Amino acid sequence: MTWFYYRKRRRSSVTKHYLEYKEAARTLVHDRLQYFNEHYGLRYNRVAIRNQRRCWGSCTSLGNLNFSYKLLFLPPHLQDYIIVHELCHLRELNHGDAFWSLVAETIPDHEERRVHLRTIEGQTMKYLLAAARSKEY
Repeated sequence: MTWFYYRKRRRSSVTKHYLEYKEAARTLVHDRLQYFNEHYGLRYNRVAIRNQRRCWGSCTSLGNLNFSYKLLFLPPHLQDYIIVHELCHLRELNHGDAFWSLVAETIPDHEERRVHLRTIEGQTMKYLLAAARSKEY
């Protein structure tokens, strides 16, 4: 019983933070997508901000872009990398050479950013929320 109660409380806390930061994340993603898409000129359907556990973003074959609200708590250069990465999947749905060439058009140091992102991916939500409290939104 105690475990179930704790688990329920934790989910409630995460949901609260998700709702609190969702609109700020939506604004960030919208602005950066608009900025980078001036270069690429790609068409996308829907942009969704989600409470994703395992990925920062995704792109569907229907042209929908999904981003984690936790993107908000990353350094700006990593936010841009993730947004461009998913935007480029609208043209190249794989991670082949053509895809990485497309990413490199606006993020020439994408390899370094990818490595940096992987080094911090394992950090906990507690860290991300602490980092968020030090920012102004």
